[in-house]
Amino acid sequence: MAAVPRVFFDASVLIAAGASSSGGSAMAVQVCRRGLARGLVTRLVLWEAERNLHVSFPPSALLAFYTLLGQLDPDVVPDPPEAEIRAAARVVAAKDAHVLAGARAGRATHLLTLDRKHFLGKSIRAAILPLVVCTPGEFLKWLVCPG
Repeated sequence: MAAVPRVFFDASVLIAAGASSSGGSAMAVQVCRRGLARGLVTRLVLWEAERNLHVSFPPSALLAFYTLLGQLDPDVVPDPPEAEIRAAARVVAAKDAHVLAGARAGRATHLLTLDRKHFLGKSIRAAILPLVVCTPGEFLKWLVCPG
């Protein structure tokens, strides 16, 4: 049997899952809840998601986020060293380097994000290989039909 994918969640995916229980982001959390993948985050990603939900969404979204975290029960990857974040900043925007460094530190197989500008461009995806950067929807399609 193949190893369970190790999925690093970007804050954008956690925010979307907190804001809507019916989208691909929430479904990716449910995949982890069912043991079909293992969710990974860093404290900084959690803080970023919480802050954005608190500032930009109604209180119900923040409550949904906390409920979602309980369902996800992610492995919290230790914050990567500054040198790893600087190395990641050579590939992605400096403000997002902590995400890439965290995914690498957690030995993620997939990095789920909705950040089309900073992560989902063809050249960025190629530069990050073998880590697969994808949207939650792309991950769910891959999970159903790998290859």
